[in-house]
Amino acid sequence: MREERMFAQKLSYKEVLDSEGREMGVLHNIVADAKTGILTELVIKPASELDTSGFKKENDYILIPFDAVKSVRDVIVLDSERIKARA
Repeated sequence: MREERMFAQKLSYKEVLDSEGREMGVLHNIVADAKTGILTELVIKPASELDTSGFKKENDYILIPFDAVKSVRDVIVLDSERIKARA
């Protein structure tokens, strides 16, 4: 089986949804651990209607743990249960 690869540049400005189809916002950046190279968080510009009160924030962005990512295709889909558990 051939491994699928996607470059980080192609991820910028992708729409982010939760697994229930709700719009979370748009991907702004990805945070990686400098020592290990492991991806740790997504930096998302939240949708205007998203209640951000339960999320970790930095300036105008919300930070979502990378392990909440379910899939990356035309949009990025986050696992709703993992988001709720962390918020």
